[in-house]
Amino acid sequence: MKSLKLIGLAFGASIALSSAAFAQDVTVAVAGPMTGGESAFGRQMKNGAEMAVADINAAGGVNGKKLALDIEDDACDPKQARSVAEKIASAKMPFVAGHYCSSSSIPASEAYADGNVLQITPASTNPKFTDSGLWNVARVCGRDDQQGLVAAQYIAKNFKGKNIAILNDKTTYGKGLADETKKALNKAGITEKMYESYNKGDKDFNAIVSRLKRDNIDLVYVGGYHQESGLILRQMRDQGLKTILMAGDALADKEYASITGPAGEGTLFTFGPDPRNKPTAKKIVEAFKAKNIDPEGYTLYTYAAMQVWSQAAKKAGTTDAKKVMAAIKAGKWDTVIGPIEYDTKGDIKQLDYVVYKWDAKGGYAAISGNGT
Repeated sequence: MKSLKLIGLAFGASIALSSAAFAQDVTVAVAGPMTGGESAFGRQMKNGAEMAVADINAAGGVNGKKLALDIEDDACDPKQARSVAEKIASAKMPFVAGHYCSSSSIPASEAYADGNVLQITPASTNPKFTDSGLWNVARVCGRDDQQGLVAAQYIAKNFKGKNIAILNDKTTYGKGLADETKKALNKAGITEKMYESYNKGDKDFNAIVSRLKRDNIDLVYVGGYHQESGLILRQMRDQGLKTILMAGDALADKEYASITGPAGEGTLFTFGPDPRNKPTAKKIVEAFKAKNIDPEGYTLYTYAAMQVWSQAAKKAGTTDAKKVMAAIKAGKWDTVIGPIEYDTKGDIKQLDYVVYKWDAKGGYAAISGNGT
């Protein structure tokens, strides 16, 4: 009995010590759509954040402390995102990699600013995110006014004299991207024949497809997410339309191909240069593949967001959000997606969008860069 008591005391002491050690960890967060229609991208973010935290810890952590990762689900819902942000702020986490949808990142950023949380989004491209003037925001991806310009340049060059339609899903991301593309197209002297909206989550696009057919649309540009884009493509093909579908970076996941099947061949979309092909990513990509994970889409962008924050926190010698943000904007950071430097708003100084094309086998490859 005495030996059992001693074992119990020893066990209790070890638990107390491990709890004390854990309490010294720095908890950081990743927030995105872990559930819902965009959960494929939430999974990308989660994979990237988990690998980054494990690698940072293996290299000694940040300022002598290990990182613990908190994973939060916003389901790409603005209200849920704001609630997540308030939770992270109240827990005094110094940093969050998130969110995915611009309609989540923008309202969440205000709560993070009030709660002294530094926010780097791997994926939110709406200009308002950094144009708001908040001190605590940055991104490792580009902006829709960059992405829309590249799409418009490609369309103007390759579909000159053709009938163009523009659709958007009314979201901050979708409408913002469609409007930027429209603006750049109009500036290039091209007027779209059709501009129409739909609701995110819609399943039946036959009325819109009928209009595309009536107007002999050669290319339809979709400002929206991969699920609706995939359904629009399928319903176009069901009605016999050979119209090319083009969209933005929300098509950078294999789920698009699972929705369209072989019919998705020829679909175009814009995205940054694929970081999986960069020398800076070689070892990390191999590590992901060893775990049977394809680090597509925003996986490596999330990894890079974690790298920027951790390197800047080391440089600043603290995890205080304002001091780390000052370091971020003053420095140059080596990341898995390449070197990153920031302007005063928190936008990266270097990113060239690329046009990609889906093939019949469910893969995609770059066909041009810089709108060429």
